[in-house]
Amino acid sequence: MRSYQSVLILKPDIDEARADEALEKIGEFIKSNGGACLKIEKWGKKRLAYRIRKNRFGIYLNIYHTLDSANVTDLESKYRLFDLVIKFMVLRLTDGELERALDTETAEDEEGKEGEEGSAKVADKEDKDS
Repeated sequence: MRSYQSVLILKPDIDEARADEALEKIGEFIKSNGGACLKIEKWGKKRLAYRIRKNRFGIYLNIYHTLDSANVTDLESKYRLFDLVIKFMVLRLTDGELERALDTETAEDEEGKEGEEGSAKVADKEDKDS
């Protein structure tokens, strides 16, 4: 099993619930080809650099997953046939790239906790000074 990153752009005129349904269906595509989703990021609605199928905006999804290398073409054909996907890209990742991608989530969580602790210390110091 190799590690992959799928970046997909969905049609911009769908609502949040429909985007979640599309994400579940894409996860089923990956699982039906013998893969597993490792991390899913929803980047939201963004302006495109150029028009794609008459769309100026798109909803971006970033999915880190594992998949057998023989099944990548099947997955890409399912992406092509899925009507909500206007553009996609599947990249093969090395082990180091995958670790870095999965570690960014834990690093961001730790930074957020440190920032909260730091602001709590400043608030305590201000209370003592008063």
